[in-house]
Amino acid sequence: MLEGLFDGVDDFLCCPVREIELIPRIRRLLPRRRPPPVGLRPLKLDSLIGSSRPFLAAIEKIPRLADSDATVLITGETGTGKELFARAMHYNGPRRDNPFVPLNCGALPDHLFENELFGHVRGAYTDASYLQTGLLAEAEGGTLFLDEVDTLSKPAQTKLLRFLQDREYRPLGSAKSLTANVRTIGATNTDLREQVRMQTFREDLYHRLNILTVNVPTLRGRREDIPILAQYFLTRYAAQYGRGQMRLSAAAARKLEVYSWPGNVRELENIVHRAVVIAPALTLEPGDIELPGSAGIEEAETGPLQAAKRRAIKEFEHSYLSNLLVTSQGNISQAARAAGKDRRALQRMIRKHGLAPLSFRFR
Repeated sequence: MLEGLFDGVDDFLCCPVREIELIPRIRRLLPRRRPPPVGLRPLKLDSLIGSSRPFLAAIEKIPRLADSDATVLITGETGTGKELFARAMHYNGPRRDNPFVPLNCGALPDHLFENELFGHVRGAYTDASYLQTGLLAEAEGGTLFLDEVDTLSKPAQTKLLRFLQDREYRPLGSAKSLTANVRTIGATNTDLREQVRMQTFREDLYHRLNILTVNVPTLRGRREDIPILAQYFLTRYAAQYGRGQMRLSAAAARKLEVYSWPGNVRELENIVHRAVVIAPALTLEPGDIELPGSAGIEEAETGPLQAAKRRAIKEFEHSYLSNLLVTSQGNISQAARAAGKDRRALQRMIRKHGLAPLSFRFR
């Protein structure tokens, strides 16, 4: 009669039940949240959109970077989406249930950096009438994202280096050091190695930040993603303004594809946003898309022949050089051979058009 009575039983207690026995047993039997293996956990990358080779190469790094606790340096031009990559690393890693705290170093005066990051105790200085926790305390257990880390002054770099070395910091006015369980991700739109060479950025801090790295490609380096991104922003802002189902015409998509995009994805988003507001129809045509310099081009087309010719040559050179650097992945020698031009002469043309070969490299 007792056969099968205890099937599925994990534990048992004898009466009378004592609290000292009951609580540990209940805790042991409660289901624990265990993250699935890395290869089986679905990535949350809804905000990272694209299918081009350089973009996917950067995306493929996220699972490995997310599951590490080492410092990451994200490089890429302004507007490429470096913070989105940082958030993807945080929310796909073991710290996902704790805060993601961003800090724009470029927007913070030098004398406020230490106070903002470490906080202060009451009476630390004249106006310190109350205790203020810093961003490190807010990010406890999570991720601190330092955007534009290259803009930090030398004293601020020294303070950040000291924290990265031993994970300890001291709030202003405090005699006691605190320890922070925080992962640090830095981002820059400049070449930090060049800044180290010019002695404007500490070499030891660079190596502390650059343990792991990912480069976010430029928009002109992944032109096949432009129509996909444009339609994504078009759908989002059309819904926001109650415009219904909007789409790009083939001619409008082509106009976006050939533009040089110095402001990258952020610039594309702003231009599509503006087009949604002013476009009279649900299908965007080339005339609905206002690109910087387009008004001047239209004036040149109806103005003097020489002015129109100079502008056309300038636009062609910029587009040609951009495509050339994309194909050669920023390799000047390879680009010069493909163009049939002297290497130094090509470099002068690239500098004249304000292009940065390093930004075309797929890392």
